[in-house]
Amino acid sequence: MNQKILPAPASIKQFEKFLESPFEIGVILETHLAQIKHITHMAKLAKKQLFFHADLINGLKNDEYGTQYLCQEFKPFGIISTKSSVIQQAKKCNVISVQRMFMIDSHAIERSFKSIEKAEPDYIEVLPGSVPHMIKEVSERFNIPIFAGGLIRTADEVEEALSAGAVSITTSKVELWDYYSQKLY
Repeated sequence: MNQKILPAPASIKQFEKFLESPFEIGVILETHLAQIKHITHMAKLAKKQLFFHADLINGLKNDEYGTQYLCQEFKPFGIISTKSSVIQQAKKCNVISVQRMFMIDSHAIERSFKSIEKAEPDYIEVLPGSVPHMIKEVSERFNIPIFAGGLIRTADEVEEALSAGAVSITTSKVELWDYYSQKLY
């Protein structure tokens, strides 16, 4: 993936800004099942591709069946989840899978590592992404590309995460979208 910033709109207004941006791929975090058809239609009209965070879709159970429905009905570019069963189902549906891991403490990290080994996702999303040495550790442990997200607030922090091994940054911070959209040209 060549896109260094993956806009993650936190509101309809931000989603509209993403649609008008030069970015081709974005991340839909929290939404409602009834909104997905409209969101998907708007993205298609704007020639955008979307990752859906399956765990944050209200009205859709974040399990294999919910993932299968999401993949078959809306054909997303990718699925993000903390659950290995969701990741495995997305892969079965030939949809890019992103396993999200929260680096809360050593125990949570080890649990995430086991889950990643089991699911074998296409990408790993590391949160918070503002901890470059942990991005490097995850990158060295797995031969899987990394997204960094959460608590990245400045262009310097973006560059630190990318230098540590992340291939892209997921962010709702519009200022970073604006800064990096200028670098696309």
